Amino acid sequence: MRASTIFTTIALAITVSSCAAIKAEKVDEKEARLSAAGFVRNQANTPAKLAKAQALPQNKMFIVTKGSKNYYIYADVAGCQCVYAGNEGAYQSYQQLRIQQNIAQEQVLAAELNQESNLELATVWGPGFYY
Repeated sequence: MRASTIFTTIALAITVSSCAAIKAEKVDEKEARLSAAGFVRNQANTPAKLAKAQALPQNKMFIVTKGSKNYYIYADVAGCQCVYAGNEGAYQSYQQLRIQQNIAQEQVLAAELNQESNLELATVWGPGFYY
């Protein structure tokens, strides 16, 4: 078996095993971003509040208009038994935080892929080989 095939198989196994951890982490990250952006966390701590929270679309941002103002709602009954609510400013801050986090994640991924590529070249051609 070629060294590149072994390396690719190992990299794929690591990626697949970390997907479950990343999914759980993303929910926590989303709630942290919502809070950091200025969304208010409303706990569904009574049967009436829980019923209302369960009736909302889950784990999706949606808009509620009251008068001439938009409010952004995010419900997560299964996770935190709560509903996050924010105004236009909070929503804009949330979007900006999402963009910044996506850029940071892409930079980390690019660095990891670059490192893996360099390791593969060193395995195939020996240490000190550079293109």
